[in-house]
Amino acid sequence: MATIALVDDDRNILTSLRMALEAEGYKTQTYIDGSTALDGLKRNPPDLAILDIKMPRMDGMELLRKLRQKSEIPVIFLTSKDEEIDELFGLKMGADDYIRKPFSQRLLLERVKVVLRRVQPREAFSTASDSSKLIERGKLKLDAERHTCEWDSKQVTLTVTEFLILQSLAHRPGVVKSRDALMDAAYDDQVYVDDRTIDSHIKRLRKKFKQVDDSFNVIETLYGVGYRFRESR
Repeated sequence: MATIALVDDDRNILTSLRMALEAEGYKTQTYIDGSTALDGLKRNPPDLAILDIKMPRMDGMELLRKLRQKSEIPVIFLTSKDEEIDELFGLKMGADDYIRKPFSQRLLLERVKVVLRRVQPREAFSTASDSSKLIERGKLKLDAERHTCEWDSKQVTLTVTEFLILQSLAHRPGVVKSRDALMDAAYDDQVYVDDRTIDSHIKRLRKKFKQVDDSFNVIETLYGVGYRFRESR
């Protein structure tokens, strides 16, 4: 089973979540602050991390920012804040989901399963032919089974959400994908995101590819419509 890291300064929450996750068969790692967690997550990367936003020494946002410098571990945020901006900011930074406190353990367990399913190759790809698992479009090479991405033979590290969005676009070059279609491709029905979040993911995708090739321009924006992967000429 997967290993889940829990980071929260509330020991009662840590204990209850650890017990709930272990009862489902997951292995757990627990940390009481972001600074300690950063060291631990680097030494022993889990399959998924659940981070509280409000913590001493280093809050969840800063922890995610530092993690994203070298890691694409899936992340679920726990937030007691009511402001929508915090949730949007977390998603824009690369979080995969968020849950508002107080929450039921059943809800958290379902969200954990959803995010872990997204990390694994989707059923449609796992049962398809090898050619369907591998997408090659010009300099782009996407391997859904291994969750790897290359551009001009150079590795590009993507989050689960970024990978699924790019996979949806590259699957049919030239075909315009609306933001709703990209949301359906990248998120489970239980997770709500708005247009701004998809736009932020596209921006992050472009930035990552431009770091390996400044001339990267194959993700086109059709204002008011959506996005498409440029057809090879």
